[in-house]
Amino acid sequence: MALLNTHPDYMSFADNRPKKDEYPIEYYKEFLKYVKSAYESEYWHALPREVARFQAKSLGGKSLKQASSKAQKKIWIDLDNSPHVPFFSPIINQLENRGYRTLITARDCAQTCGLADLYNLKYKRIGRHYGKNKLLKVVGLLIRAYQMLPAMLQEKPDLAISHGSRSQMFLAWVMRIPFVVIADYEYVQWLPFVKPTWMFVPELMPSSSIKLSPDCIFRYPGIKEDVYVPDFEPNPKIVEELGLNKHAITVTIRPPATEAHYHNPESEKLFVEVVNFLGDNPEAQMVILPRNEIKQTRWIKSNWAEWCATGKIIFPDHVVDGLNIIWFSDFVVSGGGTMNREAAALGVPVYSIFRGKIGAVDHYLSDTGRLTLLTDYNDIKNKLHIARREKSHFPAKEDRPALRTIVGHVRDIIETL
Repeated sequence: MALLNTHPDYMSFADNRPKKDEYPIEYYKEFLKYVKSAYESEYWHALPREVARFQAKSLGGKSLKQASSKAQKKIWIDLDNSPHVPFFSPIINQLENRGYRTLITARDCAQTCGLADLYNLKYKRIGRHYGKNKLLKVVGLLIRAYQMLPAMLQEKPDLAISHGSRSQMFLAWVMRIPFVVIADYEYVQWLPFVKPTWMFVPELMPSSSIKLSPDCIFRYPGIKEDVYVPDFEPNPKIVEELGLNKHAITVTIRPPATEAHYHNPESEKLFVEVVNFLGDNPEAQMVILPRNEIKQTRWIKSNWAEWCATGKIIFPDHVVDGLNIIWFSDFVVSGGGTMNREAAALGVPVYSIFRGKIGAVDHYLSDTGRLTLLTDYNDIKNKLHIARREKSHFPAKEDRPALRTIVGHVRDIIETL
């Protein structure tokens, strides 16, 4: 205790705190909230430093150089696709709780902005999707980077972070803003001339797949879905909202990402075979979540018009929380990685019809029995188990090592800038 009382940060706090009879009750509440959030991943010997930071931020006293520097740091997070919204939401919350300022941009693509509204994120809507043509993808990348330029010149972020936003990567590289790329799939095509300053990847990903200096690679435990799935709270109202038949076997289906650079046409063939196979089962009802609200929805409705009309196939008429749909489903079939891994994290049976190169994370989930890979029609007939699932026992909330580790990495990086 004597050492704590003589610590210079503590002395700064003591010199500038209110007099004993001037403490408002809100001060104590805010202080306890701050300590709780700040010390999820820090050692208690750093408490004097954090007390001084809290005082500098909340009480208007003299700020330490370290606290002042931290308060001035601004982190730019770009939400390039819909899975990035739930992933970054708790990260943004943790960073802001630690006193960092965040600037959020979002691309109008695959319900990204709708989900950001659902999560109550304050963001700038910038850019859109330009389709699957490779030339248009490159043009769209440059156009969006140009559209983001005025905001970045005004905001002057100290650090940029995304889960693979090429537009952010390019603009950060042009503006010489240090940037972090978070990735969990080793076969993504990056910009050939732009290398991230740092990369965050799961511990499962092999080092040989990351073309970056080992000093610039930071790892986190588990899978990226472990960052936000523990926050999930089931809401049974979705059953009524979607008009689901409670006596049917509910299957949530995510079609393949037909406009992605990694798309394999075999995934579309498997999607058609899965829909036909489930449609022939009188107990099954399908909730299909199209990636493209216009093209993909129209294509599905034109191919299975009768099932769409009778409610055999259901489309949500508004943006919904994907985790909630997964939880109230009996099983999931998906042509993309994120929904597969979300189901695995929730303990819901899940079948993948993704036919691109299988990454290390999905190999791990498959090897541990948490994900079933479907490669052809025989797999659909023999491996896809159509049955009801017990939904009353929600998995217990676990520790958050993935979230703590990622936020800790960001903190360690930005405090060196």
